[in-house]
Amino acid sequence: MGTSRRSFLKLGLAGAAVLAIGGGVYRLSRPATPAAPFVLDAEAVSILDAIIPAVLAGALPTDAGRAAALASTRAGVQRAILGLTRDAQQEVRDLFGLLALGPVRRFLAGVPASWPEATPAQVSAFLQSWRTHRIAALRPAYAALHDLIIGAWYGNPASWAAIGYPGPIKELS
Repeated sequence: MGTSRRSFLKLGLAGAAVLAIGGGVYRLSRPATPAAPFVLDAEAVSILDAIIPAVLAGALPTDAGRAAALASTRAGVQRAILGLTRDAQQEVRDLFGLLALGPVRRFLAGVPASWPEATPAQVSAFLQSWRTHRIAALRPAYAALHDLIIGAWYGNPASWAAIGYPGPIKELS
């Protein structure tokens, strides 16, 4: 039994209407530009705790210092976000809000479990898929997550020794 062109178009229009209404409700429930700077909430922290090890695969310590390294990287991500314009902070807030939604996490990111329960393989697959996704809006979202985490990690002098970087030249600092 085949689908007629007319029913396919009706279904497509209904889906677009549902997405538009959902997007409108989301935008109306959030301020256009936040009055306060963006602060990582519990959901954003759980998302970062799942994504940071995937982005920094092999660079994070595996011993007792891992928790401190994760906390330091999260703090660096927070500092980096605070250095952005308020509009850019809103986009990051929207990205974390989107990733916190269960259906988006499952269907768009491909992570079936909650972020704290996600396996490193699932998170790595999600990042790789967004890096090269056919939906153009997901590639900059991947780049933002990647750059925030990499910048926070390598901006921390504690991580320099692992890559053999002695730090800035003393005469220039």
